[in-house]
Amino acid sequence: MPIIVLTKKNLLLALLCGLLLAGGLFLYLRFRDRPEKGEVAEAMTQVETYELSVLPMQGRALPVYGVGREDNQIALTIDAAWDADKTPFILDTLDKYNVKATFFLCGVWVKQYPDFVKEISKRGHEIGNHSLTHPHMAQMDAIAIQKELKDLDDMLEELTGHRSTLFRPPFGEYSDTVIKAAHEAGYEVIQWSRDTVDWKQDRSAQTILDGVLKKLKSGDIILCHNNGYKIETYLPVLIETAQQKGFRFVTVSELLLSGETSIDNNGIQQVKKRY
Repeated sequence: MPIIVLTKKNLLLALLCGLLLAGGLFLYLRFRDRPEKGEVAEAMTQVETYELSVLPMQGRALPVYGVGREDNQIALTIDAAWDADKTPFILDTLDKYNVKATFFLCGVWVKQYPDFVKEISKRGHEIGNHSLTHPHMAQMDAIAIQKELKDLDDMLEELTGHRSTLFRPPFGEYSDTVIKAAHEAGYEVIQWSRDTVDWKQDRSAQTILDGVLKKLKSGDIILCHNNGYKIETYLPVLIETAQQKGFRFVTVSELLLSGETSIDNNGIQQVKKRY
């Protein structure tokens, strides 16, 4: 039977081996269930909504999530990036309740449905820029971002005679570069404070209504989609209930404050304080 002599050198070597084994086990357990990069990208393409408390971060350039108002004005926004079979219903419902909304249009949708773009403008609704190709802009440089915005507005101007002044980033993704590039090009960057999450097929109309109406307050910006699964059921109830509560729907441009403003750490636009 061999005899092992426990020298100081042997003890240090054994300790080092133990630490390496423990570290390797920790890393394996920590990352074994982490999705691959491709899986993350695939999931992100299906998601265009984030909670208000997640994205705004102190020290970052921020978009407008909501507006600091106390006059019961709110804005209804409708993103259009796919299909249009429910658009006539949406436009007729807005007319019925005398509501002007802000439609954020994507270039793919504009190309496919130019007559609807004209009709949205004709009925007095505001049109915002939702990018030409709906890319992940946080991965792009300023020049590419501004080209996306300009190319779409060239199309909008040809169809409606107007260019947009509002921009909503695709997927709700943004970075300092995205915000600054948009500002330099003359756009206010707009997110949302109340999300219907109507792109999820399994959400009931009542769940959507409860999620929006129970916390609705002055200055809120509501996010809907032109082909949201339950929009034909929830939209009339949302508008009518909000109006009964004393809220008044305006376009995003009307909701925004004028003069010198700032955006707080929660993404709420405020009148700039003077000290």
